[in-house]
Amino acid sequence: MWVKAHIMCGVKTNVVTAVDIQGQHANDAPLLPALINHTAAHFNVKEVSADKGYSSHKNLEAVAAINATPYIAFKQNSTGAHGGETWQKMFHFFSFNREQFFAHYHKRSNIESTMMMIKTKFRDHVRSKTDVAMKNEVLGKILCHNICCLISAIYELGISPVFWPENGCPTTGWFVGEFGQGPPNTTFVPYAIFPRKIRKILTTFA
Repeated sequence: MWVKAHIMCGVKTNVVTAVDIQGQHANDAPLLPALINHTAAHFNVKEVSADKGYSSHKNLEAVAAINATPYIAFKQNSTGAHGGETWQKMFHFFSFNREQFFAHYHKRSNIESTMMMIKTKFRDHVRSKTDVAMKNEVLGKILCHNICCLISAIYELGISPVFWPENGCPTTGWFVGEFGQGPPNTTFVPYAIFPRKIRKILTTFA
């Protein structure tokens, strides 16, 4: 018995923005709207790229609903004759501007890179036996992956973390933003999510 993690990730940092862990036989397409909405609640989403397994009228409309552009591959038997406005618009764009469409669509390769990053660092199997334990183990791997992405972004993207003492504020955490920016213009990451050893490492940047 095994579980399958359906994730959404960023194309610049490979941070996982949303995850839904289901059984091995769960279909991909019905899970996309929830992943999109969860991501949009915390990030400014401009584009969503996905393979044809996620191709459906509902998924394209879900992307359009957050003011993003869906670059989701169409199945071989798809036509622009049916579907909503978003479906018809993107199908015609796909048909007449295929090179430009695929330039955006191929960003989806980042999801493969993200999965490989997680599997390489934290192994591709789980040791737990129960459903709840297996899901928690996968979530733990993804959390550790996001911490690694966050630390990498400090160096690669030139962002500066600002730490608040754990007991110095009711909403203590890690604020991340551009150099010279204060907390109002930064991204808040709850300090409590980091294990004690990780907190000690992170505070060396303060």
